[in-house]
Amino acid sequence: MRKFITLFLFSLSIYAYSVEPTGYYNTAVGKTGDALRLSLQTIISAGTTDVGYAGLWTAYGKTDLNSAGKIWDMYSNCTFTLSTNQCGNYKVECDCYNREHTSPQSWFGSAAPMVSDLFNVYPTDGKVNGERNNYPYGEVGTATYTSGNGGKLGSSTMAEYSGTVFEPINEYKGDLARTYLYMATRYASVCQSWASGATDIYGSNSGFSTYGVALYLKWTRQDPVSVKETGRNDAVQGVQHNRNPFIDHPELAEYIWGTHKGEPWTLSAGLEQLKVQFSISPNPVQSELNIQSDEENLSYSIYNLNGQQLAKNQLNIDKTISVSQLINGMYILQLESGAKKSFQKFIVSK
Repeated sequence: MRKFITLFLFSLSIYAYSVEPTGYYNTAVGKTGDALRLSLQTIISAGTTDVGYAGLWTAYGKTDLNSAGKIWDMYSNCTFTLSTNQCGNYKVECDCYNREHTSPQSWFGSAAPMVSDLFNVYPTDGKVNGERNNYPYGEVGTATYTSGNGGKLGSSTMAEYSGTVFEPINEYKGDLARTYLYMATRYASVCQSWASGATDIYGSNSGFSTYGVALYLKWTRQDPVSVKETGRNDAVQGVQHNRNPFIDHPELAEYIWGTHKGEPWTLSAGLEQLKVQFSISPNPVQSELNIQSDEENLSYSIYNLNGQQLAKNQLNIDKTISVSQLINGMYILQLESGAKKSFQKFIVSK
């Protein structure tokens, strides 16, 4: 029932897709730049619960299961069962899943709470995790390794960094960018002093190196917040008792590091410029949805109320979507145009 309510509420929202507690970010309103980041740090550090490194296995049952009840792995297309496919030893992809530190634990000496922060540690295929090793994320030219779902390891193509990097698939670049935005905020007082490869990412520019700013702003702009992220944000709050503000309000990245740096942030900041204006008819619908919008180059996705994606495609020139394959029930329609994204609910009734 709670999942239904959550999805129903976010489908009616304009831009704050997750259901954040009332007043959660109020003390950050009006802040600018690094003062905004430090205000967010205070908010998301208060009252947190550290589940511990061993406790991650159990927590994943609440935070990282897909609609089929299997582990949702951003590194592979493998099917893993929560309690029976934990690594362990592995030789090839799909042998088992383990706990992947997006900011590797060697960077901070495996110290708590970073080592078990659910916003930093995801369940991923053991083999791919091993290939990624402690390399930073980045964009790859010639790959020396390619995973089954298309993740790549190789030399960076970005001018700001020339070392070896791991590039996740496009579907999850925004997810991992917002993970790093969270880490640079949650651990603002310490991340700049982390050892080894951390200095390639975390620096003096409000918690990021020049490379970190260039890469993660690019990725969060290119890959907007997904249903997966919003659901996980709510679930992590239920376990760890904090949230990722860059999922709730992605525009915060621009106010701290990007195009709005130096401007005061408000809870309504960025709503209109990052909203796809559209309406649908008829609703309820039997066979075909009509989309009314002045936006160009629209793509759409349809989700059921479990957050499972049922369809994804470019919107045709007539701006119609066939729903004849759907059974009676309520669904979520998402429209995207560049970095803009909006949701609406619709009902199929035949």
